Amino acid sequence: MKYRTIGTGPHSREVSVLALGAMLFGSVTDERTSFALLDRYVEAGGNFIDTSDNYAFWTDGGQGGQSEELLGRWRRSRGVGDEIVVATKLGARPLAPGTSFTDNPEGLSAKVIRESSERSRERLGTERLDLLYAHIDDHTVPQRETVEAFGALVAEGTVGLLGVSNQAVWRVERARALAAAAGLPGYEVLQYQHSYLRPRTDVPDALFPDGSLGHAGPDLAGYLRAEPALTLVAYSPLLKGAYTRPERLPADYDHPGTPARLAALHEVARETGATPNQVVLAWQIGHELPVLPLAGVSSPAQLEENLAAVELELSAEQRARLDAAH
Repeated sequence: MKYRTIGTGPHSREVSVLALGAMLFGSVTDERTSFALLDRYVEAGGNFIDTSDNYAFWTDGGQGGQSEELLGRWRRSRGVGDEIVVATKLGARPLAPGTSFTDNPEGLSAKVIRESSERSRERLGTERLDLLYAHIDDHTVPQRETVEAFGALVAEGTVGLLGVSNQAVWRVERARALAAAAGLPGYEVLQYQHSYLRPRTDVPDALFPDGSLGHAGPDLAGYLRAEPALTLVAYSPLLKGAYTRPERLPADYDHPGTPARLAALHEVARETGATPNQVVLAWQIGHELPVLPLAGVSSPAQLEENLAAVELELSAEQRARLDAAH
């Protein structure tokens, strides 16, 4: 396994370059399988696990919490302590069963941030959340209130690092500026969708009526170049299996630039003897920007494939070819 540092100051952590997504653990993925995957990931040197307080509400029409609860049971049964970094999120938990984060999210008020973080700590069985993200934006609450609420949790010692996901870059920068002006900790880890294929970001949906803010586009790349202390955690790096099952390719990736990048990807995969998935992960891990792929798995075979990608070294020429395809 390889590692990189996330965050700055006393709460910075060394985490494995491959993060494990636990979104469906405890729901779609049963407990026995989930425990086996977690055990193998840790055995291989992995120490960076990702969840959220709303995972996986859509599987039973509830409010989520199954993933955090499972991780709590796993932590207790294995005696897991501070050596494993568990990241969770708040803000997108439905306020009532049968609703969603698009029509009834908990939001980012000071009250929600405190109460939701307490529930997450209880479910996970930990006194401190290693990394806590604002999962989605909340335009109904002043950003200063959100910034101060997160800062208070860090000051109290119940949260280590702060992160943000699925927000416009200008909103992230505004929140960080407010935190800096107040002498408070700000967001240091940014979690956005990022993969080798590039999506259209102008396609609106229920959460983003003006087009997606959840993808790591050129604005975010430029922001990372300007702020080297920040880290991008890349969710859905393998596009839910679309690199091996083209019928799963999301509609926003169906555009004229995709075939050329797929051709380059498969060419490099043949040259290296690796799978396309492994090339994607290796491309991210060795990226000039600080990118940490966050990949979910549902079987031991998928996990082993992903773990092997950590040791895959792409040549400078192969990287240049991959980057140039469009």
